[in-house]
Amino acid sequence: MATFSQLPSGKWRAQVRRAGLYRAATFVTKREAKDWASGIESQANHIAAGGFAPIPKAATVSDLIDKYTETISKSYGKTKTATLAMLKRDLGKVKLVNLNNVVLRDFIDRREDAGAGGVTIAADLSHLSQILKWARHARQLDISERLALDARASLSHRGLNTRSQERNREPTDNELAQLYSLWDSNPRQTIPMSTLCRFALATGMRQGEICRLEIDDLNQAEKTIIIRDRKDPKNKQGNDQVVPLLPDAWVIIKPLLTDRKTGFLFPYDERSVSAAFTRACKKVKPPIIDLHFHDLRHRATASFFRMGLDIPRVALLTGHKTWTMLRRYTAIKPSDIHDTINKAKPESPAPDKAGQKKRRAK
Repeated sequence: MATFSQLPSGKWRAQVRRAGLYRAATFVTKREAKDWASGIESQANHIAAGGFAPIPKAATVSDLIDKYTETISKSYGKTKTATLAMLKRDLGKVKLVNLNNVVLRDFIDRREDAGAGGVTIAADLSHLSQILKWARHARQLDISERLALDARASLSHRGLNTRSQERNREPTDNELAQLYSLWDSNPRQTIPMSTLCRFALATGMRQGEICRLEIDDLNQAEKTIIIRDRKDPKNKQGNDQVVPLLPDAWVIIKPLLTDRKTGFLFPYDERSVSAAFTRACKKVKPPIIDLHFHDLRHRATASFFRMGLDIPRVALLTGHKTWTMLRRYTAIKPSDIHDTINKAKPESPAPDKAGQKKRRAK
């Protein structure tokens, strides 16, 4: 029930008490106070009926994205930042009360016309779904969290493939030899690319992880190191992991500790490392086609399995959370299985020795 009282200043004070909700505000005229109170009462009735607050009539998708990024105070990666900016450009002016399946249908049409593929559009809608879920469950707004999910499900009916092609490219021994030779013969090469690549192959670490390693996080007695903020789909910030350094990795690290006791183990900008790798692939003769620094991680992970390490131990090295995530990096061949089994078999005695043993037994 709304009550109105005129203050000594001549202004009007409105108070609303309904369904456990209390709001009060002061206005210049009584008409303004009544209009405000009517809106608050309507909101209270809406909350009492469904448990959620009605969507503000003037609020837009852009407003919601801004509130989301302001409230969820954490740094986003380049992909998510760019996606949120795109959503604001394309859907920002749409009022939240008007956001529906048809609006998202037209959004998908525009993204297709712009050249975006099914994987990209699916990712766009997944980010929008996160924001709508946040609005419903954190802000208690009466907004459908299924809108973006239903739109994402419609992509398959459009004939769009929403699954990315799994990459299985590995550098060959010959390609690595070409790159090492190029870098090692270049006196102007300031970044020790050969060392960085060999370390990546020995550890399976990502390019960014290698460039963030700190000497202070190295445990020489245990031969382990802490990888700070390791990539994780749900929790990258503070996701620190202690990983073992295998013998090949330790051989690379040990000489680096003679002159330095603190700071980054490899004090180089990861973007410069990436550029140097790409530049070298183009410069060797013949050029190496479609090879990235990240493909070293692919080869390293496969090599861990070829060593005979099981899934939990490989996952500890690579940081993968599930077998599904880890499987795409494995390139186990039939010959690898035969090699593993043959190594596990006890060596049978030679025929002549076997015969000698039998005769002695008699």
